Amino acid sequence: MPMQPATRQVFFINAAHSITHFSLLILATAVLSLVAQDGGRFGADYGPVLALGTGMFVLYGVGSLPMGWFAARFGRHRMMLAFFLGTGACMALAGLTTSAWSLAIAMAGMGAFSAIYHPIGTAMLVEAAGDSVGRAVGINGVFGNLGVALAPVVTALLAVGLGWRWAFLLPGLVCMALGLLYAREPAPDTSAGTAGAKPFPTIPRTVVRRAVIVLLSIAAASGLVFNAFTLLLPKLMEERLAGSPDLLPVIGMLAFGVTICGGLTQFTVGRMIDRTTLRRVFLPMALVQVPAMLALAVVQGWLVLPVAAVLAASIFGQVTVNETMTARYIAPPLRVKLYSIRFFVGFLGAAAASPLIGLLHEATGNLSLTLLVLGAFACVTLLCALFFPDRQEELRPELWAAAPAE
Repeated sequence: MPMQPATRQVFFINAAHSITHFSLLILATAVLSLVAQDGGRFGADYGPVLALGTGMFVLYGVGSLPMGWFAARFGRHRMMLAFFLGTGACMALAGLTTSAWSLAIAMAGMGAFSAIYHPIGTAMLVEAAGDSVGRAVGINGVFGNLGVALAPVVTALLAVGLGWRWAFLLPGLVCMALGLLYAREPAPDTSAGTAGAKPFPTIPRTVVRRAVIVLLSIAAASGLVFNAFTLLLPKLMEERLAGSPDLLPVIGMLAFGVTICGGLTQFTVGRMIDRTTLRRVFLPMALVQVPAMLALAVVQGWLVLPVAAVLAASIFGQVTVNETMTARYIAPPLRVKLYSIRFFVGFLGAAAASPLIGLLHEATGNLSLTLLVLGAFACVTLLCALFFPDRQEELRPELWAAAPAE
């Protein structure tokens, strides 16, 4: 039975989420092969080469800010088409570069086009989800983390088997092919999805203000933590377990195993938050994150795997909660704008991850200090979880009409 147009739209949105996170993490693993295969041209030290991705993450953050305006001006369908074709073209271009600066520019282009996805794709998904926002966001999160998990594996296999350039080229061609398929899809009819939808409740302004303050604070701290953790994971596996960049496929598989724990957690969390308040899911994960981060700074050997898996579950599961916060507390007409602001704040934090890891690793020769610094930022997330509203009206929106302000 052929897929319905709405189902195909959700498929492309989920695929775009995988591509976004995959593309941003190619360099994190490819750098281990690049410095060995082409160090004379791009640099022979891990830290400086990894820092070439800084522009990518800066534009990934800054670029999200005007996406609400672009979506209103050009339409969401055209913007998502630009995402597929532009991101894919820049990935392929990165594989053809001949100098460190040209590689940095190509990756900056990847970041600029990847900035389209989260503000626009997430808003499209939330509106299509109806009353099952948590489930839809959870499944979408699994797709995003599938990209995170596959990035080190696929990159490692391509870099070892065909050379590091193909680790950029082949995914870029796949992304552009998906874009050509998406170009054949009709623009989604948003009026059909909203005609029978329940009206958004009137939530007391003090409650909304508190939720937005927490949401933006979390974005700043968790953006850095999430991005830094996913970037440093392949190097951490090499330092603590594999011991050599020659074992790149093994490093990729270890990173994949850790990351997939986070993806499974997102699906579980998505189901949970359709049944309970956000704070009751968010707080336990925030409580786990701080000690797990500090433990990962010191553990050695195979003990790294379960500790890293617990940390991944906490970090990635939290993302699903953050996405749902906006859906529960912000009216649909304002969501794209708030998603744009939120991802702008979060991705600015994420942009700091690449130079932070590079500088601290170059200064200390390992990742222990980096993880301790990330533990301090995880404390900010814990404070946000403690401050976030715990309102039963989230589950029964009709009760907001009689709800007291905080």
